[in-house]
Amino acid sequence: MTQLVVLDMAGTTVADDGLVVEAFTRAIAAAGVDRDTPDYDRMLRYVHDTMGESKISVFRALLGHDEERARAANTAFEAAYGELVAAGACAPVPGAADAIAELRGAGVKVALTTGFGRDTQAAILDALGWQDIANLVLCPADTEHGRGRPYPDLVLTAVLRLGVDDVREVATAGDTAFDVLCGLRSGARIAAGVLTGAHDRTALAAAGATHVLDSVRDLPALVRTGSAGSAG
Repeated sequence: MTQLVVLDMAGTTVADDGLVVEAFTRAIAAAGVDRDTPDYDRMLRYVHDTMGESKISVFRALLGHDEERARAANTAFEAAYGELVAAGACAPVPGAADAIAELRGAGVKVALTTGFGRDTQAAILDALGWQDIANLVLCPADTEHGRGRPYPDLVLTAVLRLGVDDVREVATAGDTAFDVLCGLRSGARIAAGVLTGAHDRTALAAAGATHVLDSVRDLPALVRTGSAGSAG
């Protein structure tokens, strides 16, 4: 029986609607990169390709591992995203709250995870009234080494904090290849991709997703069946 489901936030349970790209645009401008240069287009492609990864890691890669610039860009990104959330540009993925309630009602523990910082995660939860929707919420800073996806740390931290007996009784779901890799590397039996966010069916399947679902709303049925077949 599945004991724990670990869910991504933006693009999986929380509708993105371009918020990440808009926040990135503001952040990279603050880092001195002009929107009309080839560098901007290259960086935007990289941001799309690495959706799901810890944002500070993305900025380190984009800015030549200049730690000061990366941290400044990450701070600008988090501030911009927070402003967009505060302005009302934040909504749940249809059916996400019901799916979480169904899982918890069946005795399955639920953890919400993100590559954002703790303050941004809290702002999203507050905007949606989701402070108590899950058993646990985690961001990279909550892990022992501060690592986000694609490392397995977020899932394994949830396993430890929630007293799960066996990583094979864990299911994960996310909208990016990095979410899938995180689930697989943790040893989760189900590492599902969902089609409500950044990456398409081909990318999710290529990352090794055990299943590709139209939405997180389809996850409770998958968990009930206990199936871990090939991606579909």
